[in-house]
Amino acid sequence: MQKLNLLEEPVQKLFIKYLMPSISATLVTSIYILADTLMIGRGVGPVGIAALNLLLPLFSLFFGTGMLFGVGGGVLLSISKGRRDEQAAREYFTVALWLAVAFAVFYIAGGHLLFKPVTEFLGRNDTMGNYVDEYGRVLVTGAPVFLFSAFLQAFVRNDRAPKVSMAAVVSGGVTNVVLDYIFIFPMKMGMAGAAIASVIGSLLTVGILLTHLFSPDNTLKVVARPEWKKAWEVVVNGFASFLLEMCNGVVTFLFNRQLLVYVGDLGVVVYGIISNSALIVASISNGISQAVQPILATNYGAGRKSRLKETRHMGEMAVTISGILFTGIGLLLPALVTAAFVKPTAEILAMSVPAVRIYFLSFFAMGFNILYGTYFQSVMKPGYSLFICMMRGMVINGILVFLLPVAFGVTGIWSVMPVTEFVTLIICRFLLAGQNKKLPSTGVSGA
Repeated sequence: MQKLNLLEEPVQKLFIKYLMPSISATLVTSIYILADTLMIGRGVGPVGIAALNLLLPLFSLFFGTGMLFGVGGGVLLSISKGRRDEQAAREYFTVALWLAVAFAVFYIAGGHLLFKPVTEFLGRNDTMGNYVDEYGRVLVTGAPVFLFSAFLQAFVRNDRAPKVSMAAVVSGGVTNVVLDYIFIFPMKMGMAGAAIASVIGSLLTVGILLTHLFSPDNTLKVVARPEWKKAWEVVVNGFASFLLEMCNGVVTFLFNRQLLVYVGDLGVVVYGIISNSALIVASISNGISQAVQPILATNYGAGRKSRLKETRHMGEMAVTISGILFTGIGLLLPALVTAAFVKPTAEILAMSVPAVRIYFLSFFAMGFNILYGTYFQSVMKPGYSLFICMMRGMVINGILVFLLPVAFGVTGIWSVMPVTEFVTLIICRFLLAGQNKKLPSTGVSGA
């Protein structure tokens, strides 16, 4: 298979080649959670959805850690390749791999030892306790699989094999959906069945990704004695990706706690519907940003300023289209969005219809914020990327989720994310204006 030339091939052609594989790869989290939500909603009921929603922060932690080391190391690998430094590229892969192994062991051990206090902190109660136990125990057991799914996707994509990532994720996702149905309905395995299906689907994804390591095109090599100080570079550069994924968990946690205070379990059910929809949109936006990431990082390493701007522009056009599409769906078809997840009662629809219309306004700005976070990460400005993630993931919404409900009740809770995303977008544009003046204009040529 001919490898992509990220320094010479037309940017538009490269972007198209990376786009669908990257979107497919980043949809892996939402495929598993969405399939579980749809099947649990129909086969277990609204309490099952509430329990699943409480456990989403753990999903975010496992996938986010994989992205911490995968994207952090993958960006540095691509920059090293742009500079023709193969030894450094291999060292970044090696230290990232060992970090991933260490955290995988920690999560599976610590997750079982601390399962009850962790889930109580997340908000479990007597109503959903058994459901949380059934799903969560299996989820924690599969932590290494979820972590390495995200880790290997990032490195395989940066090793110029986006189609392998797509094949892996599509295969794992389809397997998960099929097994979800079999385990929940014919076999009556309930929440545990949904979790087992997710682990098996993700395990297949990891297995397919591992085949790249044995292909002739593979350049991901382990070295015996890497410079371990590179581990810190991997963590610093990947922390924004970790935080981006963890933002989903933090937001879910804060919303759940506030909704339980203001409207009870019904609010958590409605937010479970919205958060799963938001997860899909965020995954697509993240897929667009990951499609441009290897192109950006490699050309930054080679000093190709014009190609950096052209690549960013391609990403901006794509997130504009997706933002308009998904915002429109929320405004025009809120009841249909609700019915996709549960058999809606009049009570659920009364709350979900206005909630969907308000919350979906955030999707237009969300894509730009995710794209710009990845852009700054790819041009060695991890501090900017981290700042963006902090603003939209913890700071602005963390303040507003407590302030707005005081004035506007539950409507204020649904309004938190639109306000957060648009304020963050304004910040991004200011950062981008300053960064444009500092980009390199010269560098090495060649593939």
